[in-house]
Amino acid sequence: MTKVLFLGTGASPGVPSLSCGFGCCDPNNPKNVRTRTSTIYEIGGLKILIDASPDLRVQFLQNDVKYLDAILITHAHFDHIAGIDELREINRITKKPLDVYAPNYVIKTVRKRYAYMVMDKRNIKEYRKNGYEAKGCVVMHTIKPNHIFYVKDLKIEGIKLLGHNVPTCGYIINDEIVHLGDFKEFSASAEERIMAIKPKLMVFPLTIIDEHRYHLGLEKVLYYVDKFKPERVVLNHMASECDYDYVNVHTPQNVEPAFDNLKLEW
Repeated sequence: MTKVLFLGTGASPGVPSLSCGFGCCDPNNPKNVRTRTSTIYEIGGLKILIDASPDLRVQFLQNDVKYLDAILITHAHFDHIAGIDELREINRITKKPLDVYAPNYVIKTVRKRYAYMVMDKRNIKEYRKNGYEAKGCVVMHTIKPNHIFYVKDLKIEGIKLLGHNVPTCGYIINDEIVHLGDFKEFSASAEERIMAIKPKLMVFPLTIIDEHRYHLGLEKVLYYVDKFKPERVVLNHMASECDYDYVNVHTPQNVEPAFDNLKLEW
């Protein structure tokens, strides 16, 4: 069985945001209240978190999350990595380090910002001596686009995405799920891989309705949906320009906007 839990579904400012409030979103619809994006995939007993939102503590408490097998990071923007510090509480519960998988450019940023948490040859003795619950820690693993890696028996592949203002990637999980970080265009290799698997689920970022120089808009998302023909599509990472009901009405039956704490399973 596969389970998906959308802990948070908002873009970097969240909804309501400090500057725009609810913007185009109906404040009376609770599905328009969005914390920053993090998603948990539970497959074959393994729990994989994609992106570590600044709101991770509250999201974990709301959903009673106390265990993870690994974390995948799509890119190094603050709203996708700021929750790494919150993972110390998972360390304290499980009494072991957490494996984090990401491209090299993300790992460099994480090592710089969270040096006190990254376990490597220089500090492994200290961590073992003090206990993982005493000082939270993560172990970084470098992944490369178009290369397969495994979390235990779970097959995962990074795919290269283009057009955002920092390098970003997506992940193909178990040859059936495609989870995309912020982007504007697919690389040719990413398109080829997605065409080959015919996904059961694709998770697209829809930051804004109209195309932006760093983000694709709804029209382009639907173009890709028609091209890849996934069974189901969830639109994630939505800012205050994306009213839940508006997006829902303007998308086909197999495409739906996400909302915080949305759960899927099959």
